[in-house]
Amino acid sequence: MSLRQSLALLAGRLQEPQKVARFQRLCGVEAPPGRAAVAPADLRDEDEDEDEDEEEEEEEEEEEEEQRAPLGGACRRAVPQPEARRRPRTPGGARSQHPAKPGGGGGGGLNGVRGGLASERGPGGARRAGAPRRNSLTGEEGEPARVSNWPLYYLFCFGAELGNELFYIVFFPFWIWNLDALVGRRLVVIWVLVMYLGQCTKDVVRRPRPASPPVVKLEVFYNSEYSMPSTHAMSGTAIPIAMVLLTYGRWQYPLIYGLILIPCWCSLVCLSRIYMGMHSILDIIAGFLYTIVILAIFYPFVDLIDNFNQTHKYAPLIIIGLHLALGIFSFTLDTWSTSRGDTAEILGSGAGIACGSHVTYNMGLMLDPPLDTLPLVRPPITVTLFGKAILRIFIGMAFVLVIRDIMKKITIPLACKIFNKPCDDIRKARQHMEVELPYRYITYGMVGFSITFLIPYIFFFIGIS
Repeated sequence: MSLRQSLALLAGRLQEPQKVARFQRLCGVEAPPGRAAVAPADLRDEDEDEDEDEEEEEEEEEEEEEQRAPLGGACRRAVPQPEARRRPRTPGGARSQHPAKPGGGGGGGLNGVRGGLASERGPGGARRAGAPRRNSLTGEEGEPARVSNWPLYYLFCFGAELGNELFYIVFFPFWIWNLDALVGRRLVVIWVLVMYLGQCTKDVVRRPRPASPPVVKLEVFYNSEYSMPSTHAMSGTAIPIAMVLLTYGRWQYPLIYGLILIPCWCSLVCLSRIYMGMHSILDIIAGFLYTIVILAIFYPFVDLIDNFNQTHKYAPLIIIGLHLALGIFSFTLDTWSTSRGDTAEILGSGAGIACGSHVTYNMGLMLDPPLDTLPLVRPPITVTLFGKAILRIFIGMAFVLVIRDIMKKITIPLACKIFNKPCDDIRKARQHMEVELPYRYITYGMVGFSITFLIPYIFFFIGIS
């Protein structure tokens, strides 16, 4: 067997949904008894499973036929029709896909969650749990599941959130406002680059999500997107590595701290995607290796990009034009899905933060420390320092949420009016590309601009900068 054939065979095994389902069961996640899933606990080879399933179906059909036969007559045996019974088990097959339900998805009762708490107990003390997130565009919800290991459940839910909007909208501002604005800006540059390339690659490769069953889908927020590479894995790899690269030598701390942070953060995010049933092992490995290649090629240019964003006279025009061009290119790669909105959100945030940093630099609001003061030493934590940091977070996040809500209320009706789309139902309106893309671009562009300019200006005005 050649090397190419061996790699193809290995890749095929790593993308098997049975391996995802096995990992879920090892972590205490199982489908409820009423749902058809892979029956054997040891998940035998797929061919053996298929043969056994066919034999069981034949026996069931024969029993049903005997029950339907007249009492006084001879029992009639059903004629097997393997062509009708044999169903494809490829991950991209019809059985593997759970389409969105615009009318409201699976409903709150199916998830076994009421008011955010598990409402039912299954056998063996296991409780039923639903999806930690719901698709806000389609209303699709996660599948019901029995969870027996709740510490792992909450740990992996936290790991999944490390790649979601709620984390980003707190993490990047925290760096910019409280820790080191230079590191925060450059983290955003790396994040935008990695996530954009990851989203575009998904639409080129077009590999579907793991099949369900046997996989239990605990999360469906990104279920309408393609699977390879995992952009959660890419973000979970890029952010901790970039944090260490950007801070070591600039700040005084033992390198061992960074070497511990990188594998812990990366493994938590990557394993959470398998646990949630959203990615195969191959998707995770591809995302990790792809990120390493991107960082190796583009990290040397991050300093140049950040300096250009701050100092070049026409930087805002170039930034906005470039991000729009990248967005238009990515939208031509495939048909509309939620990934288009995510790409617009990423590019809009990056453009807004870069433009805001340009204005802030030219107004002298947030100046980076001079090079002769490096490496920086962590200041002693005092009540005043801690209090100002807390105030900046609460005041800043309040303004961010208000700006996001205002822009959403303005951009969605405006886009509906311009493109002649009904806006009575916001969720249905956002399913139109002409509405979702301008909303994401403009709204998150303003959010990014406020993070690096408007809110720091408010901090300066009230004396907590």
